[in-house]
Amino acid sequence: MNYAAIAGQGLGILLALMTVLFIFRIILTWYPQVELTKWPWKLIALPTEPLLIPLRKLVPPIGGVDLAPILWVFICTFLREILIGQQGLITMPVGCSRATVKLE
Repeated sequence: MNYAAIAGQGLGILLALMTVLFIFRIILTWYPQVELTKWPWKLIALPTEPLLIPLRKLVPPIGGVDLAPILWVFICTFLREILIGQQGLITMPVGCSRATVKLE
């Protein structure tokens, strides 16, 4: 296994984890009484809030609905598909190098 394959798997795990965390943030927006500064909610807020703050400046809440976590789910899913999907930018070169090794 080469470095590109390891990096691809690590990136895939990171993007999947961030997608799950942003989905939890979407669910937590339905419960405004939840304090994100207390455990276990702090585990969800710490990695996501630095990414949500700049996006909230660009896309403010519409009708009381925070669209920033929804957009981040879309961004993470899109990046995961483009980079490490079946025909991703990282997956394709790794797959090609595996095929040439098997032929030799």
